[in-house]
Amino acid sequence: MSFATTDDGVKLYFEEAGSGQALVFVHEFAGDWRSWEPQMRFFSRYFRCITFSARGYLPSGVPADPASYSQARAVQDIVAVLDHLGIAQAHVVGLSMGGFASLHMGIHHAERVLSLVIAGCGYGAEPDQRAVFQAEADAAAAMFHQAGPVEAARKYTLGPARVQFQNKDPRGWAEFAAQMAEHNPVGSANTLLGVQKMRPSLWDLVEDLKSIMVPTLIITGDEDDPCLEPALLMKRHISSASLVVLPRAGHTNNLEDPDAFNQHLMDFYFAVLAGRYGLRDPRSLKSGILGFGK
Repeated sequence: MSFATTDDGVKLYFEEAGSGQALVFVHEFAGDWRSWEPQMRFFSRYFRCITFSARGYLPSGVPADPASYSQARAVQDIVAVLDHLGIAQAHVVGLSMGGFASLHMGIHHAERVLSLVIAGCGYGAEPDQRAVFQAEADAAAAMFHQAGPVEAARKYTLGPARVQFQNKDPRGWAEFAAQMAEHNPVGSANTLLGVQKMRPSLWDLVEDLKSIMVPTLIITGDEDDPCLEPALLMKRHISSASLVVLPRAGHTNNLEDPDAFNQHLMDFYFAVLAGRYGLRDPRSLKSGILGFGK
């Protein structure tokens, strides 16, 4: 087994496959290193692909102190994996919690990033939903401690933006749910309290979003309601961003619709590697509808 060690001594389990430019996958709260298998199998034909388990997710280390978990630490852990592997720059792909971490890589470590894919990013990000989301994070953390990971995973994987996956691919969803049931309850609860609950709202990061210049692809499902407005916010303020909305799709979009997800990423990387992915044409930002506004 292969591990990278962070500056605070946490061991992060990773796997890699393929060769070429580095492509790092960063998983969501309900996933782990295994959540990217459809992407690892496909993209390792063209890239050096890396997937890893975040702190709190086995077989990575599980710090007992909630203070060891934060949005900043999640970002620094991506850097730790890159440093361990001697990778100066990488394409970074993240879903949900991993999407937030990938976004912050673009803000704080742009020199390490070749491109960003930010998928399913936005839970709790809208200002009027922040208190509701924080209360849900507290309740979910208590559930992991009290009911254990099996019962917690049973409820979590049947959320409003997860049932689309179950309906489309019952077998794939069952595997996803079974993997979540294996998670360490301490790691899950601490991640909810330290990373999910405390991360800044995207609405507080608008000026930071404007600073991102690396090629960026934003992906969301049209039935993943908490991520729709955040996706539009990012698209409007990241001048290097394009936006894909997957039809009749929920939150777990890399597993729910792997073929479509992979195709959109491949089209994106083809444009990036061909040098054909630039910033948004400022002429498209004119006010008005027909182009006659000031």
